[in-house]
Amino acid sequence: MKERSIKNIFVQGPITPEKIAKSIAAHQSKTGIGAHDIFLGQVRADEVDGKKVQAIEFTAQEEMANAVCHEIREATFEKFDLSCMHIYHSLGRVEAGELCIFVFVSSGHRQQVFEALPHLVNEIKARVPIFGKEIFEDETHQWKENR
Repeated sequence: MKERSIKNIFVQGPITPEKIAKSIAAHQSKTGIGAHDIFLGQVRADEVDGKKVQAIEFTAQEEMANAVCHEIREATFEKFDLSCMHIYHSLGRVEAGELCIFVFVSSGHRQQVFEALPHLVNEIKARVPIFGKEIFEDETHQWKENR
């Protein structure tokens, strides 16, 4: 059975290893699933104009972001034979080296998850109104551009 509801994709602060482990462990009883694939996005300590990124502060138009994510999920379920899907994104400050996005897909077979995951992540990055303010070591900042 496909988990189709989406209430809120957002988590305050970084995505923790405990959050990831809990999501994975919840699927052990779902014996029709034969494959999972995971994307973990991490804040990089990029250097921009001689300054090092210390953190990213994420903000979003939450209601709109959740609605767009729901649309993306539904379209992805239609395109790929997935059993379930989870999307979590950080809000607030996330330090360099910490995780800011966690996308988890499951299916009966590996080919579906291998094809679905990059499609899903690219759709999220392109369409969901989430904004990142890169904060440098000197506490100056710039708005991040998705690439």
